[in-house]
Amino acid sequence: MSTPDLPRPTSDVPVLPPRPPALHKAQAGRVAILAGSRGMSGAALLSALGALRGGAGLVRVYCPRSIQPIVAGGEACLMTVPVDEDSAGRVAGPVDVAALDLGWADVLALGPGLGQSATLAELIRTLLSNFAGPVVVDADGLNNLASLGERAWASRSGRSTIITPHPGEMARLRQGAGLPELRDDDDQTRLRVTFEYACYAGVTVVLKGQRTVVCTARQAYVNTSGNPGMATGGMGDVLTGLIAALLGQGLSAYDAARLAVYCHGRAADYCKRDIGPVGYLAREVADTLPAALADASRPRIGFK
Repeated sequence: MSTPDLPRPTSDVPVLPPRPPALHKAQAGRVAILAGSRGMSGAALLSALGALRGGAGLVRVYCPRSIQPIVAGGEACLMTVPVDEDSAGRVAGPVDVAALDLGWADVLALGPGLGQSATLAELIRTLLSNFAGPVVVDADGLNNLASLGERAWASRSGRSTIITPHPGEMARLRQGAGLPELRDDDDQTRLRVTFEYACYAGVTVVLKGQRTVVCTARQAYVNTSGNPGMATGGMGDVLTGLIAALLGQGLSAYDAARLAVYCHGRAADYCKRDIGPVGYLAREVADTLPAALADASRPRIGFK
């Protein structure tokens, strides 16, 4: 594959557009999330909290039937939809995609805590093909697609798609794409790893980790916020929901990804300051997102 020269990365972030006074919840972004499995209800709940705290007007979580009461009980502001499950507590198929009623949603996020199976891989590929709006794919959404190579993204050509791998998931995606393994972890290597896959798949890539990298086939961003206290379960789930919320509020894929990454880290920096450098939780980062969004977007955030 011939890849263009690496773009010069920026550390600038966009601002959250101001809200008109008459805005109502259906205009503030309607986010659908497919997430969770038995033992991983927290992934579904945290991604939904990321979306709610990111300003989404409506959030509906689709999850296996056995964990639906847990997810629903975790946050009263959520809507939930139970989906049939297999013996391992994962979403089971074949799933009638039409019956999921995703047409109401502006944005679809999928993957956190789903687990892996042939049924899930087929379901995710079908959703990517059928959903016309922006899509965010994280965690097991990516693991289920890793072996499909170009087939995973062919149906998304010209449609807004963001993927959010950590380094291990990125390695699996690159292997499935036939791209060479790059072992170093310096900033330049991380930038090249991310940029090459963005060019290959035609998607916006968020490579998580210290100094998270966001790339499209033309642009690159290296994050400056965040701290080592973020190395705990659930942080990536919150980020997935936050990205979806910003997409639902009208930001482009690249702008939503870099603003979300910055504010996610900024919220964690607030938690470090107010709670302590180690031991704050992903839920607490989610709860601090409104303050981080306000800080990143001054003076334009708010109401006309």
